[in-house]
Amino acid sequence: MKTTVAVIYGGRSGEHEISIRSAKSIMAALDRGRYDVMEYYIDQDGKWAPEPILPEPGAQGLLELADLPYVGAAVLASSVSMDKEMTKRICSERGLPIVEYVVQARHALDPAPIAKGFPFPVFVKPANLGSSVGISKVHTAAQLEPAMRLAAEFDRKIIVERGIEGRELECAVLGNDDPVASLPCEILPSKEFYDYEDKYLLDQAQFRLPAELSNEQIAELRQLAVECYRAVGCEGMARVDFLLESATGKLYINEINTIPGFTSISMFPKMWEQSGLPYSALLDRLIELALERHAARKATRFTR
Repeated sequence: MKTTVAVIYGGRSGEHEISIRSAKSIMAALDRGRYDVMEYYIDQDGKWAPEPILPEPGAQGLLELADLPYVGAAVLASSVSMDKEMTKRICSERGLPIVEYVVQARHALDPAPIAKGFPFPVFVKPANLGSSVGISKVHTAAQLEPAMRLAAEFDRKIIVERGIEGRELECAVLGNDDPVASLPCEILPSKEFYDYEDKYLLDQAQFRLPAELSNEQIAELRQLAVECYRAVGCEGMARVDFLLESATGKLYINEINTIPGFTSISMFPKMWEQSGLPYSALLDRLIELALERHAARKATRFTR
């Protein structure tokens, strides 16, 4: 008997187009001998097509309410990981290395203390968005306020981080109770940093897979990736992004992405392919993990 898989994509997000491209790639790779695939598109106004069989559409918690297994992190881990400040707080509490940062609210932007407190360059980011949308690398005090206002267009809360001069690295993690990390890759941006245009439009960034690191550095990076994954309570999958500072040789956790890109150029599936798990087998494993977690949840008592 085939397993029915619903692919839900799109939505009201700055990453709408990336979600579409990822979904198309996934649907093309799913084994139709094993799965019946149902497709649900959510437009940028939040309208579903076709009308869903689920209850009133909403956020990821909808699938919990509907008692349906789903791929990826649960509600708490998704929320924590989406919010860059909360991720940093939890990593810091666990003793994991993070870059120094400050947070400001959209209604009270003030570049003055940032310009005094951080050396340039700095990175300015929306706190709750991925795919490098709204992110700026700022080199002077004069550039700071426009960058903060840009980030604030995409979120009510922004983060400003000390700029790390060094290498950009990524590592994929897979699993529920016993997560494992892939071989890491290095991003070689064609621009000053790996922004949205470089990721999805220019097609000029280069990648080293596996990353050219010592065995000790690879082991440390993979361990930190799993520790970050566990710290935020992640299940299913995630991609952990790192910065390797040239001056100190220190690894910093930059962020964790609980729904990494699955386009034809996305590094999450490429890292697993390099680690011995091809794209279609990776999709099979993700579905298995979703079903395993749902079965474990069924063992939980909800009544006295």
